[in-house]
Amino acid sequence: MALRSRAASDRGSEAAGSLVLFGGRSEIGVATAARLAAGRVVVLAARRPDDLVEQTERLLAAGASAVHTVAFDADDVDGHPALVDDMIERHGPVGIAIIAFGILGDQTRAETDVSHALQIAHTDYYAHISVLTPLAAALRAQRFGTLIVFSSVAGIRVRRANYVYGSTKAGLDGFASGLADALYGSGARLLLARPGFVVGAMTRDLMASGVKPAPLSVNAEQVADAVARAYRRGRGEVWIPWALRPLFVGMRLMPRAVWRRLPR
Repeated sequence: MALRSRAASDRGSEAAGSLVLFGGRSEIGVATAARLAAGRVVVLAARRPDDLVEQTERLLAAGASAVHTVAFDADDVDGHPALVDDMIERHGPVGIAIIAFGILGDQTRAETDVSHALQIAHTDYYAHISVLTPLAAALRAQRFGTLIVFSSVAGIRVRRANYVYGSTKAGLDGFASGLADALYGSGARLLLARPGFVVGAMTRDLMASGVKPAPLSVNAEQVADAVARAYRRGRGEVWIPWALRPLFVGMRLMPRAVWRRLPR
């Protein structure tokens, strides 16, 4: 009975906790936050925090009790622990933390430009570790809260056509999977989202260059619907769309000679 009461109390605390979005300008991040914001204080963390009017209005319309903005530089890894602490001090315990920042980068450039390849790796992997680690520590101390992390099917088996970006997602997927196991039993949890090709702002330039959306492509709203549904069901991971999961079981077995010729 005591365990059941504590679990119910933790769920109630999470429902009352704030929602923080690292990547306050992310289409997927904002769309997901809008589906989970009702009754919550929302904190948008992004560069140029004064330029988040549209995002703030959408979240208020979705039922957020208040929306605050804070300056966040993904690459300023030394400042991330203090930023997390400051958010909690100002806005209370975190019920949901959505990690939705990153860059796609230029694969062709990254194959010869070391600095560009390292920039992609720094923002899309290294910086995620420096945000997730203090957040996970805070949620453990609270004994409640959910981390929502966006990986990608690009990291399940890295393709030649986008191996720099794909390798960062492979690393992030592994880190998040291990962190989810480390949080087990703490009262906190992690939801790992693995969308396929997302048609949106991040891939607009890519498609303008002639790259066609991959089969089973989705948009930000479809991703947000699936993630919000998985969150409410207490899931630990979600593939978007779900058809990608069995598809990638087969793709892992594809001969390398065939795999290396696949497009993005």
